[in-house]
Amino acid sequence: MMRSVGTLTRADLAETINRKMGFSRAESLDLVEVILDKMTKALEDGENVKISGFGSFVLRDKNERIGRNPKTGVEVPITPRRVLTFRASQLLKERIAKG
Repeated sequence: MMRSVGTLTRADLAETINRKMGFSRAESLDLVEVILDKMTKALEDGENVKISGFGSFVLRDKNERIGRNPKTGVEVPITPRRVLTFRASQLLKERIAKG
């Protein structure tokens, strides 16, 4: 049975840093922002982001291709684009499977 759970937010991450590391709330939130900014900048620069034991954010360039409008059946070109995927590490997959 799938269960519905909440969403982990930046504030939640900062709160955990505050409790576990003893940083102030402001310092904790700054730390979360710095990490997310670093990850975002790396992805903008075309780098993949790997977090050991968690997973990898992987960029992939897709070529132009022909698609089809499912309602009308009309073929339309799909422009080239870069997509971002997340690949969970084996450790994360194992932990989730135990869920």
